[in-house]
Amino acid sequence: MNKNPLHQTRPWPGFPTSKSLGSFGDANCMEQLLVHCANAIESNDATLAQQILWVLNNIAPPDGDSNQRLTCGFLRALIARAGKTGSCKLLTAMANSNPNLSIHTHKFSVIELASFIDLTPWHRFGFSAANAAILEAIEGYSSVHIIDLSSTHCMQIPTLIDAIANRPEGPQFIKLTVAGATADIPPMLDLSYEELGSKLVNFARSRNVGLEFRVIPSTSSDGFLSLIEQIRVQQLVFAEDSKGEALVINCHMMLHNIPEETHSVVIPDNINPTLYAFESSSTSSLRNMFLKALRSLSPTIVVLVDEDADFTSNNLVCRLRSAFNFLWIPYDAVDTFLRRESKQRQWYEADLCWKIENVIAQEGVQRVERLETKSRWVQRMRNASLKGIPFSEDAVLEVKNMLDEHAAGWGLKKEDDDLVLTWKGHNVVFATAWVPA
Repeated sequence: MNKNPLHQTRPWPGFPTSKSLGSFGDANCMEQLLVHCANAIESNDATLAQQILWVLNNIAPPDGDSNQRLTCGFLRALIARAGKTGSCKLLTAMANSNPNLSIHTHKFSVIELASFIDLTPWHRFGFSAANAAILEAIEGYSSVHIIDLSSTHCMQIPTLIDAIANRPEGPQFIKLTVAGATADIPPMLDLSYEELGSKLVNFARSRNVGLEFRVIPSTSSDGFLSLIEQIRVQQLVFAEDSKGEALVINCHMMLHNIPEETHSVVIPDNINPTLYAFESSSTSSLRNMFLKALRSLSPTIVVLVDEDADFTSNNLVCRLRSAFNFLWIPYDAVDTFLRRESKQRQWYEADLCWKIENVIAQEGVQRVERLETKSRWVQRMRNASLKGIPFSEDAVLEVKNMLDEHAAGWGLKKEDDDLVLTWKGHNVVFATAWVPA
């Protein structure tokens, strides 16, 4: 007699059977259960959704293996989505009463965040590739203006300052303009950007490098065109002595926060459309407009680093499948370097759960985790009259040396002019470099 309550001789009406799903502990089975649950929530079938979530709650504990923890993250997100729709009152109660379903993201100190980022090459890969490309691009310039559009609160900059300090011909003066990250998007910092800027200025001074720091206030996903105008203003502020100055635009995992849909765009009153060669049509892609605006600044180099996945679909199930088949990677990787009781692991996975919930439970401007694949970004950059340039052998060697410090599962591959970080052969993060065409 089969005593396993999950293998019932009379399945619940509409519930996927073990014959169709396979083993309940298998990742494919968990993905299928999540898909069936998402469909039930979208069709307002509260009974079926609750039944599937009950099963998921039993087979995917928050302290289980990597697949179980991944699935638990999606379980939280689906319950949050159901609660937002108000169609499943029991699910709303479940979300409010179960402490395991709440997400507590950590606010890092600068030291904590630097140490946290060093744990994996997830960000370090982009830092290494971008810094190598930037150093080559600014050779021969007396000063460099860096516009840092990054989600990591300038954690890339100290290494770049250090490299500039060690240049045989002497360091350039650095003008750093930072776009303040939105406050509630992980990783979060526990100090202001003014305080962060002061620390960077002091660090640069200790390396005999002159640094001027300015911050552009954080912007909502509707305000990226205003961000460009603020950058242009910063350029004018910095431009009093700009002869022989390189302009570097460093985009590190922030541009995917721009809404990607083509829709009616209201250009702010303070922006002159002719400056940016915007389309005359009232319907445009905000991402394309933003990239064209970046191009209008005539940068010396643009570096774009982001995660190689597609979370843009308006269909919940498509987004769920794409996210599930990408976000297993950080859960799998974390098992190789952090103990389960580690505080850093709790912070790491809380940030992942935030990302999952944003992809699954949010819509509209609140859904900011809108990753696109490398191929789509490459096409957008070309459409904005930017031309890809290859990374040098020195840059590739720099990245390889960095990867040697991490687990054997991480790898590097070249795709045309671009570099791609891999985990067990799967694409994770891409790095691309661009100049005006």
